[in-house]
Amino acid sequence: MLILASLKFLLSPFYKFGWWAREPLTLAIESHQELNVDAITNNNLAQQKRFLVVEDESDIASLVAMHLSDLDATVSVESDGRSALSKALSENWDAIILDLQLPGMNGLDICRAIRAQANFIPILMLTSRDSELDRVLGLELGADDYLAKPFSIPELKARVKALVRRSQQSLVTDTEPEQIAVSGLKLNRKSRYVTLFDSVLDLTAKEFELLWFFASAPGVVFNRAELLDKVWGYGHEGYEHTVNSHINRLRGKLELDSSHPNFIQTIWGVGYRFEAA
Repeated sequence: MLILASLKFLLSPFYKFGWWAREPLTLAIESHQELNVDAITNNNLAQQKRFLVVEDESDIASLVAMHLSDLDATVSVESDGRSALSKALSENWDAIILDLQLPGMNGLDICRAIRAQANFIPILMLTSRDSELDRVLGLELGADDYLAKPFSIPELKARVKALVRRSQQSLVTDTEPEQIAVSGLKLNRKSRYVTLFDSVLDLTAKEFELLWFFASAPGVVFNRAELLDKVWGYGHEGYEHTVNSHINRLRGKLELDSSHPNFIQTIWGVGYRFEAA
């Protein structure tokens, strides 16, 4: 039954499994039979990434785990929300792929609990195509990115690689200052602590990264594609609304009047600029 379910998933008209996929269909099914999604090993564990897949649909979870193992990674799978949260907080991960609809505890609550522990592990949320509210809530609670079901495996792998790359870059930027203070605004890179005139601002992980990026380059204009690439780590056409929604929420927390912003200004026809005056 599991193999038939996987075959149905692969042949779905929405599932973009084509000639560019690394494994042919027959190999994918054969490999699926032998896959141990809880511990994928090879001879170089020290350099492998560790991914946690939280998904209660076993056929989807197995396929996701199988393909993420191509990224030189070990992959663990959890299907229950509470067990997933415990595992997420008790072990070190390079990324978490988190479904929203889970037994025991939903994905939004898991994301909220992880971020409440000041844990900034990259989180990619899997959502239904029509669940725009869930996507917005997920981003508000600190998810780094989302992917709507049904999705293509190449896009999933590209998103995960981008999240990991961005996370690694933030860890090695030792030349950056630990703090930025400008116009009453103070940011601490290590603690992710932000204050405005001594009032604490409650920012999500991505809102902090966006604000830090802007504050690190005052007066420089960035278009949406540049912000996607530098802050999110990918540059897909059609995702500019992600930048817009984050900037709108950030302005709502930063500005006295978000319709007339002082910090993050819109340069019409070009992009956005951070003003330090």
